[in-house]
Amino acid sequence: MTSIDNTDYWSLLGLSPGSNPDQLKRAFRREARKWHPDLNGNDLNAEERFKLVNEAYAVLSDPLKRKLWEDSSGLYPEFNDPYANGFPDFNEYLEVVLGLNTKDENEDLSDPFEEDNQRDWPTTSNPPTPPVQVNEDLETLVDLTPDEALNGTSVELELPEGTLVEIQTPPFAGDGWRLRLAGVAQGGRDHFIQLRVQTEDGLRIDGLRVLYKLELFPHDAVLGCAIDVPTLDGPVTLQVPPRSSSGRLLRLRGRGMEFDGRRGDHLVEIVVVIPIDIGDAEDALYRRLQEISMDNN
Repeated sequence: MTSIDNTDYWSLLGLSPGSNPDQLKRAFRREARKWHPDLNGNDLNAEERFKLVNEAYAVLSDPLKRKLWEDSSGLYPEFNDPYANGFPDFNEYLEVVLGLNTKDENEDLSDPFEEDNQRDWPTTSNPPTPPVQVNEDLETLVDLTPDEALNGTSVELELPEGTLVEIQTPPFAGDGWRLRLAGVAQGGRDHFIQLRVQTEDGLRIDGLRVLYKLELFPHDAVLGCAIDVPTLDGPVTLQVPPRSSSGRLLRLRGRGMEFDGRRGDHLVEIVVVIPIDIGDAEDALYRRLQEISMDNN
């Protein structure tokens, strides 16, 4: 599998950039369990999401691969698809990848609230040089159009001390990418460029992929619904399956960016939200639902 359409691996695992190795391992384990094809027989998108989760962990857990990805120095090298001929059992998979004993079925896989947001590299026999501490005045947000992100473009940037620099963004860039300009800031510091590639409709461009967060009220997520979502070609009606939890990905094939005869997919991520204003009748229904759930448990 060739990652010509880089994605935000941190967001894919539900983590903040620079999360420490323990947080990374917990998030990976949670997402792997959530999307393993053996556990999602009725979800046609689970296989793709599972491969993306595996790819994200392979990059973020390896200091050299992660540095290459963070520097965004061109297209990322090819990934050999280890699941071309099928998927291992879920427990076997975790034992091989993480070296863990998965026999404890009652282990808490949730990711607790963490106050430690320090950027820690995974432990290795030869730990790399600590990353640069990025200050607010050393990072600039640059907006790109989808075509500029896809093909690469020249951007002129004025640094805080007045220095003008011109950079060439890499092709297939995506929303949230961070590019490093090494040693260009005052005192030999690095300056970081964060790319924002979004449309007025809230579509995020990530290489050939188009990403969209679809907010649903609980009843629509539980019962399923038909809803219009924006795409690059205009709105389309999406059928949301019943019992869709937050984080579920629904794919619209061939609705992404186009390049050299290839067309990416449009991925819609479900986000379940709670209404701000709930009337007395709705409140009573939620309380009744809570009672039923407690009786069933």
